Amino acid sequence: MQIGTFIALGDSFTEGLDDPRADQPGYLGWADRFAQMLATQQPGLRYANLAVRGKRLAQVAGEQVPQAVAMAPDLVSLAAGGNDLLGLRSDPDALAQTFDDVVGTLVTAGCRVLIFTGYDPRYPVLRLIRGKVAVYNAHLRAIAAQHGCDLVDLWAMAVLRDPRALSADRLHLTPAAHHRVALRTCEVIGAAVGEDWRDPWPAPDGAIALGRSAWLAARRTDLRWAQAHAAPWVGRRLRGVSSGDGMAPKRPELAPL
Repeated sequence: MQIGTFIALGDSFTEGLDDPRADQPGYLGWADRFAQMLATQQPGLRYANLAVRGKRLAQVAGEQVPQAVAMAPDLVSLAAGGNDLLGLRSDPDALAQTFDDVVGTLVTAGCRVLIFTGYDPRYPVLRLIRGKVAVYNAHLRAIAAQHGCDLVDLWAMAVLRDPRALSADRLHLTPAAHHRVALRTCEVIGAAVGEDWRDPWPAPDGAIALGRSAWLAARRTDLRWAQAHAAPWVGRRLRGVSSGDGMAPKRPELAPL
């Protein structure tokens, strides 16, 4: 299938945190990387990225989806709901119904839809929502099958379960992990790539701490994470604000790379 236009929708995962650009401020991320790979096989590809960090599914549906439909892309990716699932009272079943409605809108508009499940949250604290993420993912797989959508199952990517796949905040992917997701996305849509996302991670450098030393090192890391990342996030939640408030999408219009 010829893909002349691609639009990415969602939150921080699709905006590209924590994969900083080398050439200018901002983030690259799997979607930019995927678009670059795709453009080598689809000359003239035009790409837009409407994703903004902190967005919940209802915001993606109300703000980003109408813009995407108006631009009539050949391919649109949808990865959303993670920020909702972090809430204590979130309901993955109700969330999935909203996701299904969004997919129906995009499919009816004539878009080829690419769906992403959530990856497996195994770190302390985040593992508390692991069951809800698993239920939500099961719904997303069913929605993809029902609507005939492409599916990138991040939960099934064993390489993303390695601590080296996650950045210091234990929530967003590292540049290397974003690259692997881009490779997997190419594989799902049938685009050729010269690398395998399944390749094992390189062996760690230096000596590995064992026993009590390892335990103490892990607890020090947990404390730094709580101070630098968990506490600010809880503070924003209590104030009812988002890290993406007032931010505009990084690529709001379809344009060549």
